[in-house]
Amino acid sequence: MNFILHLGLGSFHRAHQAVYIHELRQQGDLRWAIAGGNLRPDMAETIHALQAQGGRYTLETVTPQGERSYTRIESIQRVIPYQDDLAPLIATGADPATRIISFTVTEAGYYLDANNRLDWATFPDLRADLDAVKDGQAGHTLYGGLVSILRARMRAGAGPVTLMNCDNLRHNGERSRGGLLQFIDALGDGALRAWVETNTTSPNAMVDRITPRPTPDVAERVKAATGWEDKAAVMGESFIQWVIEDNFIAGRPEWEKVGVEMVNSVQAYEEAKIRLLNATHSCIAWAGTLAGYRYIHEGTHDAAIRKMAFDYVTDDAIPVLLPCPINLEQYRDVVLDRFGNPAIADTNQRVAMDAFSKIPGMIAPTIRDQLARGGSFDSVAMLPALFLAYLQRWHAGQIPYTYQDQAMDPAAAQAICEAADPVAAYAADTTLWGEMAGHTQLVETLRKAFARVQAFVAERAGA
Repeated sequence: MNFILHLGLGSFHRAHQAVYIHELRQQGDLRWAIAGGNLRPDMAETIHALQAQGGRYTLETVTPQGERSYTRIESIQRVIPYQDDLAPLIATGADPATRIISFTVTEAGYYLDANNRLDWATFPDLRADLDAVKDGQAGHTLYGGLVSILRARMRAGAGPVTLMNCDNLRHNGERSRGGLLQFIDALGDGALRAWVETNTTSPNAMVDRITPRPTPDVAERVKAATGWEDKAAVMGESFIQWVIEDNFIAGRPEWEKVGVEMVNSVQAYEEAKIRLLNATHSCIAWAGTLAGYRYIHEGTHDAAIRKMAFDYVTDDAIPVLLPCPINLEQYRDVVLDRFGNPAIADTNQRVAMDAFSKIPGMIAPTIRDQLARGGSFDSVAMLPALFLAYLQRWHAGQIPYTYQDQAMDPAAAQAICEAADPVAAYAADTTLWGEMAGHTQLVETLRKAFARVQAFVAERAGA
């Protein structure tokens, strides 16, 4: 049997990639299975539950009409327990039966700046991980973990392996590969670099399925429907999509038999998804929080918030993506319908997180493209303006949940909020804006957009 070693057994992986392998196995193709574990000691309860359940768990699927169905997923054949030296994970990665190493570590887990360089200055944990690996310890960032695994694989003579990024990151395979090679260069390990260049590939991919954090209600519904007290149940929408560049060095499952689109280039798909779906999702989460909503569907059904999202896509995002093989207007409407599904009960808290990596990755490119073509960007500017208002509430301790952002420097964020001119300070932040930081048109357009956001917030406060 061939294995995919997956790093990051969170809800998204278990509602997305694991489902496709499960469907292949259900068709009788038992040549591939998943072994999975985590690089860090998080999700301990879920990992323990998956171990106790033999890797099995229930996926609850919900349609836009609220119809629910339940599937027991059995593709994770090996759950790797966490230990600090990562020995079981490394051993699995060094096994010749492992042909693919895949990973979901969220957008912020790649530590890349606007120029796709590792941002050593902003992320002290990256530097600490490099030092740990130099000292012969296991790495716990993605790059340190991969180095630990790939060194062992190289020494074992276990053969080539594909490194498959499954996160929402533009050019995700290329960019994570670039980060890995920079990390190896910083280690000074020329032999490993040469081995990685010869014995690995890193296909780009686009992944899509809304997967909220499971609430206790999911387990209760699973038990009522199946009779099984599942401690690792997950829930996702009925929509699912996976587009992968067909660039595998050591074989791959026949994913095309279960609906995966295997293509020569994923660029058009990923640009549409990142700009029309991911950026819009964040827009609704920030605006919804400011309006006092808890869930994404509530903001999507708010006419003013829906218009912000619609106008952003229609006025600014679609024009810079044309020509495109995808019907972008239809894609926009499908996305908004998906976000409006109340049965998903996706929280603003989950979607609002990691803005300091989402703005440069998902929103700034549209502004940059509009600047390059001499166009206005009033509609897309509403998105970062919403986050500035959100950030000010966070600064004042008025966000009704814990905001999480791996890429944010809290001191720098506090300084933006305390500045005499917060808009100018915000527009000058290089983590968010890269080479556009301080651009006159960016400052002016953000200032107008922020005034519109303040009016929106004031109207809701007075309602």
